[in-house]
Amino acid sequence: MKQKILCLVIALLIILGSLCSCSPKNEKNKYTTDSMEYFDTVITIIGYANSQEEFDEISNDILAQFAEYHKLYSIYDKFEEIENLYTINELVGGKHRTVEVDQRIIDLLLFAKEMYAKTNGIMNVAMGSVLSEWHKCRINGIENPEKAVLPDIKSLKDASKHTDISKMIIDDAQNTVTLTDPEMSLDIGAIAKGYATERIAKELEKSGVTGYLLNVGGNVRTIGNKADGTKWTVGIENPNGNDYLAYLKLNGESVVTSGSYQRFYYVDGKPYHHIINPNTLMPAAYYLSVSIICDDSGLADALSTALFCMPQSDGLSLIKSLDGVEAMWVDKNGKKTFSPDWKDLEK
Repeated sequence: MKQKILCLVIALLIILGSLCSCSPKNEKNKYTTDSMEYFDTVITIIGYANSQEEFDEISNDILAQFAEYHKLYSIYDKFEEIENLYTINELVGGKHRTVEVDQRIIDLLLFAKEMYAKTNGIMNVAMGSVLSEWHKCRINGIENPEKAVLPDIKSLKDASKHTDISKMIIDDAQNTVTLTDPEMSLDIGAIAKGYATERIAKELEKSGVTGYLLNVGGNVRTIGNKADGTKWTVGIENPNGNDYLAYLKLNGESVVTSGSYQRFYYVDGKPYHHIINPNTLMPAAYYLSVSIICDDSGLADALSTALFCMPQSDGLSLIKSLDGVEAMWVDKNGKKTFSPDWKDLEK
């Protein structure tokens, strides 16, 4: 079952001077639109344009692209006109078939394998069998709180035997994907929004669009500066709901936060969130949130999830091995820790 989840991970603070009637005719104005149609989240587009018509044309194109990625990357819905992640996971006669897919799926899964290697297996899209056990319990717990239960640990351990990403066979030349383990399934929730956002942002940049900001359920990607030449001001919300953890100045960068407070359910009064540590098969218990800043929204999305499931020393070592990537950790007591150059991007 799908949910519309309003993500409040990152609050956007756009500081603008007022526009008076004597402004030059070619001065761009700020426009905003929202959608809840894709990726089960709120997509907010903020941009500067010469007219409402110009903004509508660009924003409609952006949403049309999100609609395509939403269909391609869905693991919950099958669409007659396309092969997608759902059909890759689908069993036919008790086994997965070889599926010829759009290049955008091939590219996503190749990126996922890169992230698996970079994170020593923490960011694993082959965890679908485990995550589906948690998903079923979370949905039932939200809809029937009095009957909320945790997944059976034996079921989780059995499912974890079917998470070997090497059994995802990708033929880039033929554009095919095959899962050779019939009990294996893919779950791309840790990277799909960020990856799609980055691909769309790149297309906008190629076409000369600038002065736009995409906020996809808290995954923020900026495209150029604001119309007056200043950087975007983006505030990272405090997991405890008080003020903001940081204010960032961004120009083309992306910021993504993963947090234990975003999606969860209660069992016997205790919250259980949705970010599952592949080593324990339980919700990761290190932090309240982890935020990543870098030039690539897909990379930021993958790393925010991976670091959330790592001890801080391991996460910091990973960040230091990557160029142009910064991180902020917030522990359970609200203490903030930063990678070396994070502060250079703060307001």
